Order: sequence, then C-alpha cells, then structure tokens
Amino acid sequence: MAVSLRPLTLLLTLALAAAPACRRRDLFPGRAPSGAPERPPPPSSTEPPAPLPGRPEPLPPPPSQPGPPLVGGQGPLPGSPGSFAQLVRASRGSVVSVFTSSVELTGMQWGRPVGRQVRGLGTGFVITHAGEILTNHHVIQRAQNIEVQLDDGRRFGASVVGSDPRLDVALLRLKIPGGNLQPARLGNSDLLQVGDWVMAIGNPHGLSQTVTAGIVSALGRTSHEVALHEGSFGNLIQTDASINPGNSGGPMFNLSGEVVGINVAIRPDAQGLCFAIPINMARTIVEQLRQYGRVVRSWMGVTVESVTEGHARYLRLPDTHGALVAEVVPSGPADQAGIRPGDVLRRFDGQELRDSTQLPWLASSAGVGHRARVELYRGGQPTTVEVVLAAVPEPPAGFGMIPIPPPNQ
Repeated sequence: MAVSLRPLTLLLTLALAAAPACRRRDLFPGRAPSGAPERPPPPSSTEPPAPLPGRPEPLPPPPSQPGPPLVGGQGPLPGSPGSFAQLVRASRGSVVSVFTSSVELTGMQWGRPVGRQVRGLGTGFVITHAGEILTNHHVIQRAQNIEVQLDDGRRFGASVVGSDPRLDVALLRLKIPGGNLQPARLGNSDLLQVGDWVMAIGNPHGLSQTVTAGIVSALGRTSHEVALHEGSFGNLIQTDASINPGNSGGPMFNLSGEVVGINVAIRPDAQGLCFAIPINMARTIVEQLRQYGRVVRSWMGVTVESVTEGHARYLRLPDTHGALVAEVVPSGPADQAGIRPGDVLRRFDGQELRDSTQLPWLASSAGVGHRARVELYRGGQPTTVEVVLAAVPEPPAGFGMIPIPPPNQ
C-alpha cells in the first residue's frame, strides 16, 4: 500500500519557515522581525499610560500644593548649651552617693528580737572642704549606718550633724582623714526663671553619677500640689530633669555650675514632674544644724487658709492674694499684736503673700525675737501691725507625743 508524503512535507515546510522568526524574537526582543509592523514607542513618563481594556481609567494625580518654605538651621538660641560635658566635668567632683542600712525589728523568736536589714540610697553634695554634705532628711532618717561614695569610687563612713524633717534637709560629716574635698558652689535660687536650663547629678537606683538635664518648669509649687507630707514647706522648684529613687538629696545645677536646688520628690503618677528645694531655703538653716543639730524656728501663732473668690467678695478684697487668718493662738505673738480671725494678711516684712502657703516659711525662718511688719486687710480696710515672733512652743510629753531632745543628744 503506497503511503502519501504530501501532508508530512507540508508540515515540515511550515515549521522551517517559522523557526527563524522565533530565534530573532529571542535574540532581539526589542526589534520586530523583518516584514513585521514596528512596535509603538513606550509611553512618555509625563503622560499616563492608556488604560487596559475592561479596567477603569486611573484617577489623575493631585495638583502640587506649594508648602511653607524650608528654613535652614539657625543653631541654638542664645543661652542654650551646646553640650553639658564641661559643666559635668566641673561639677561631678562635689556630688556623692549615699548608702544607708538599718535593722528593722519584725518580732520575737525564742525570747529574742528578730529583725531584717533594710538598705537605702540617696545622693548628696559637698559644701565644705572638711567634708560636710547636704542631703535629704528622708534619706537618713532611720539609718543606723551611713556610707558615702565619692566621685573617684572611695567610700567613707559619715555621721549626722543635724537634720530638719520639715524642710527635708540633713547635714552630714564625712569620716575622712585630711578632708580637702571639692565643695560645690551655692547659687541664688531667687534668680531662677521658668525656662532656665538645669542639670541634675545623682545616684538613681544605685547608678552613681548619673547626669540628667531639663528646664525649670515652674516655681513656687506648694506642698499640697506636690502631695508632700503635711507640715512640709512649699515654694518648690518644678523641673523636667529626670530624677528617680536614689536622686533624693542630690544637687540641681544651673549653667554656671552653681547648686540652685536639692532634688527631693517626684510625682509617681506622672512623667517629667520632678521637684527640688530652693537652695536659698536650705542655706538659711545650715548654721543651726551645725550648731544645734536641729532648727529652732520662730512662730507667729496663727492658723491660715487660702483666700477664695467668695472670701474676697465678702471681705471686700481687691483680689484673692494673701492668707486668711482662721485661728489665733491665745497669748501668742499674733494675739498680742492684735491680729484677729478673719483678717487677711497681705504682706510679711514687705514681701507680698500671693498664697497662704508662703506665710509658714517666712514666719518660721525670720528668727526668734524678730519684729515683723505685717500688712493686712480688716473689714475691707488696710492696716499694719508689728508682730514680735517667739520660739515654737514644745509640745508637752504625753500619750502620742514624743518629747524633743536637747540639741545634739
């Protein structure tokens, strides 16, 4: 039976004709084969590509909006530090870490007292070449043993010279042979302004010589605002220079390397709310701590409260500044000067009383026997009286009362 080769020959002819075109497309993908129509040029980058069949046309790009002109860096404002490094080198030699320990009784076992050791830490700063150190009262208030670590790592024992729980300041003395330490320079905290740069050096959580910096956030914060214990004096410096447990008692420096505050408290329910005792308040009691071991304060014999807007209207006052007298101690200095409940004290020795919390510090630090000129409003009329300040009377010993020991005993 004869086999026809015509269909096979036709297939081979078509395959050979198509092979060159496939090779040309592989080797030159951008060139069309000879005899084929030229490909259209790619779309210009400035023109959007044509939409594919069956797809929605893309949205046009939004028109360009001219923004604010870019301004080149102008550098820090005048007075801003480029670096705190030089300030740290000049100041850290006067800053010390304070470590305390004590034994706290927990009960009795086999007729013997049982206790546990309690450790604490804080910061302080040297104020004399002989090794006197300022820190917080709450850092050392229950300490049975105190050690102080200097900037170079050496540790020495320290003793308490005197302490004042109301201002929360304590004076220590290093047990170091020869002394000759680097004392810090004390500045004038009355010159501080909100926005001033400040720097703190301390021992937070045992990390000695930790440096933080910030600005003065506010001045004159009261003990009520800071939630300190009752009886504490206000007028605290607020700063956002970060401090933590262990920073207590450490110095707050200004840009001149002067101590302007003693770090004392934070708000644990917030961040960046830190507080310091103005150094001008602390320096007024150092000599008494050195001589007597405690502070003998003057006393006016009144209880005061803030002036509200209702008080101001009823008492015909021009504003709510001042301290409203709530109680007068019989036969006390204020009583003898003729001050009565309902009087509004406006000035004490020429200093304006913006708030009632200012008066306790002014009256207690003026000095026993001091004749204070007090300006007040009574019945809507201004008047002036002279108050001879006395020493704070010591409470009688009895149930719930602890007699105050003699100085240094």
